[in-house]
Amino acid sequence: MGYYIQTPGLLKGKAQYIVEHFGGRMMDKAPESLELLLDNEALICVVGNGLFESAAFCYNGGELANFSRPEDRRPKWWLVMNKKRAEELTGFPS
Repeated sequence: MGYYIQTPGLLKGKAQYIVEHFGGRMMDKAPESLELLLDNEALICVVGNGLFESAAFCYNGGELANFSRPEDRRPKWWLVMNKKRAEELTGFPS
């Protein structure tokens, strides 16, 4: 099951919204592993789906692998943000 950050009324520009409103930090690319993040950090992948973008919480290695598949050519923006805040925003059970 996926967990996503909702951005009310916003179809595109979600990565910038997360930076400005939720303290996210842009990354150049996906990390090789979630173990490269600090314990209090969460990885977010914003995926371009044509008319809209989705901001997915990569809460485990499987999610990271799914969103970073090389054959998936959709545009992606990778962000790091506070893990507790990401869990709250996505409804992730902690």
